[in-house]
Amino acid sequence: MTACRILIVTTAIVASLTTNMAFAQTDADRTIEQYSCKDLMREGGDSRDIAIAFLHGYILGKSGTSKFNLSVLEKQTDAFIDYCLEHSAEKAEAAMNQLKK
Repeated sequence: MTACRILIVTTAIVASLTTNMAFAQTDADRTIEQYSCKDLMREGGDSRDIAIAFLHGYILGKSGTSKFNLSVLEKQTDAFIDYCLEHSAEKAEAAMNQLKK
């Protein structure tokens, strides 16, 4: 996944989330905390890329900053995939947070 693609997807996801925040939750709504590494690794192709980009953006937003380095994001993405393949039961957010330390 190219760094530019990560940036574009993350930006699009964050923009769409901020415009939809006022809508009521439904039974189909999920929380970040619900997803395990296994859930994300089961996704294929673009769906997995989008989920990982979303996770990067979510954690970046929680950190209170908007500054990031594309080459670092690429390395973290590769490390996240490798980690999740070895630790499928771990929560995806916790795994990504661990790699970002």
